[in-house]
Amino acid sequence: MGKHNPERAMTEIRREFGEHGGVCPCISRSSTFTVMEPDTMPEIFEGLRGPDKGGCFLYSRHFNPTVDVLARSLAAMEGSEFAACTGSGMAAISCTLLQLCHTGSHIVASDTIYGGTHAFLKDTLPQMGVETSFVDPSDTEAFEKAIRPETKVLYTEVLANPTLKMADIPALSKIAKAHNLTLIVDNTFTPLIFSPIALGADIVVYSMTKFINGASDVIAGSVCASKDFILQLMDLHTGRIMLLGPTMDPRTAFDISQRLPHLPLRMREHSRRALAIAKHLEELGAPVQYPGLPANKHHDRFKAQMNEEFGFGGMLTLDCKTTEKANALMSHLQNKENFGYIAVSLGYFDTLISCSGSSTSSEIPVEDQAKMGLSPGLLRIAIGYTGDLADRLSQVERAVKAVGLV
Repeated sequence: MGKHNPERAMTEIRREFGEHGGVCPCISRSSTFTVMEPDTMPEIFEGLRGPDKGGCFLYSRHFNPTVDVLARSLAAMEGSEFAACTGSGMAAISCTLLQLCHTGSHIVASDTIYGGTHAFLKDTLPQMGVETSFVDPSDTEAFEKAIRPETKVLYTEVLANPTLKMADIPALSKIAKAHNLTLIVDNTFTPLIFSPIALGADIVVYSMTKFINGASDVIAGSVCASKDFILQLMDLHTGRIMLLGPTMDPRTAFDISQRLPHLPLRMREHSRRALAIAKHLEELGAPVQYPGLPANKHHDRFKAQMNEEFGFGGMLTLDCKTTEKANALMSHLQNKENFGYIAVSLGYFDTLISCSGSSTSSEIPVEDQAKMGLSPGLLRIAIGYTGDLADRLSQVERAVKAVGLV
């Protein structure tokens, strides 16, 4: 496993020019594609021809030229052989797991993950005969202890949603390889900051709705993996992306492709501002958690795995202990200080704030929230990069003082 430079890799891929030499790639809106000779069609259906074998396209639920441009850029960014794009992050996650698991399979997963993922693992997959054991993402030994003979997958987020617990990806990779398992890593919170493939992950999934797109105007997901696995997902007979149909629209792919070159600039600024705000809150005595603070218990693990040039990310938390106090702080930040918006999601250019236990983690039972350390008053704050930073520091200080958090 060598060090991967995602920014350099993104600039070194072959440029995709438009149809008439435009600096932007074209948007191919066709749902279906012509073949020039009748005998080509059967060869495509038999898997003998395709975009990677003679440049033959069939149908945009299968492969699409514009979506492929984005997929190649994502693969370069991640250091994976191939990538596939989907209509949402949950589509990327669910199709990947359904491709790898079948009736009788078992998964070991982080117990601190996005609520939709948790619900899929705990409530939906058991209906298909697939069981999941949940463990603390920061406890590497717990993953190994939970492995059974029927285990197929280890699943974790790099930085846990919403508690920001940190997984040890290289250590989990060693465990996965020793037991012939597939390590899937969700890197939604920290694109560029971490390169999970270089750290030993087999598959990286994203909700590109978040930081990668950066404008909160599209829903999208992706799977970055080996060529063999991506072609499995797109197989005409058994591919879960192909057959379940979470197709990405070419216009969406084009929009994300145009924003991807800005991602390094955006991530650096998200990180710079989040660190400044976290330090200020820490100095005020506020109950802030941010991996860039040396006092954070995951700080050293984060530093050991990160691509340092992109900082510690744009996510921090404030534990207000109670829902009532959390709501009061959110209201003050949005309605009196104009410091961001009360909204789910993250990665937007403005700050987005939510109380996770009653929103994005609400699918997780309250007793399970308590086990994972998710307080009912935990605010997940995705720091944006608008406004003057000095003004933002003053706004957040007034707000935490107004509600008695410090």
